[in-house]
Amino acid sequence: MKTPAHDVMPQRVALFATCVADYAAPGPAAAAVELLEACGVEVAVPSAQTCCGQPALSSGFPAEATQVARHWLAVFAGYEAVVTPSGSCAAMVAHHFPRLLDGAEHDAARAAAGRTYELSQFLAAFGAGLDLRLDATVTYHDSCHMLRSLGEARSPRAVLGRVAGLELREMADPDLCCGFGGTFATKLPEVSVAMADAKLAQAEATGVHYLVSADAGCLLHLRTRAAAAGPAVRTRHLAELLRDALVSG
Repeated sequence: MKTPAHDVMPQRVALFATCVADYAAPGPAAAAVELLEACGVEVAVPSAQTCCGQPALSSGFPAEATQVARHWLAVFAGYEAVVTPSGSCAAMVAHHFPRLLDGAEHDAARAAAGRTYELSQFLAAFGAGLDLRLDATVTYHDSCHMLRSLGEARSPRAVLGRVAGLELREMADPDLCCGFGGTFATKLPEVSVAMADAKLAQAEATGVHYLVSADAGCLLHLRTRAAAAGPAVRTRHLAELLRDALVSG
């Protein structure tokens, strides 16, 4: 999966907030709006948006996921670009929508994939003018869907590298799964918890201020496990960290 390519920065984009933002963690979506507006972009948040369909697909219901994909495509059809603060949801649009749909709908899905950005992809491409400063040390967690389905590891690190005063310390295995996996965590909770503990141990060993990721689901899982198990690891979504680093003009 290549990063969507526009010759110039889109002037009006739609924010795909995601289900996690709706029900559990609105902070990354709100931070994404602030960052996009700081880039000079007009941001719309379509009220008719729902899920991307990934939970249904992961649970073995492709027909239901296809219905959700059709709705998603209809909601976001009129926008120059779509940006989401979720590597997992961006991967669903880019990788699975074209697989679920046929004919003209397949063509529409491919077109949507070509104009849908995970937030760090958009900022890496068009956010070079942002004044970002934060005195902090962080380590970055590569979420599975963003890394393996979307094929994206460079953009978040590129954006973090623009933050003056920030140091990125890599874990021994930054691509080690956190154990969330959406429905995986509910189907195999013991395995999921053990995987979270392994990820948290690696993060703690770096001695950083924050464990950062571009997927709120991973962070909810890791934050909850850290609170229960005791590792002194604080989590932060990439969008919120970058919003905190914004220097007002």
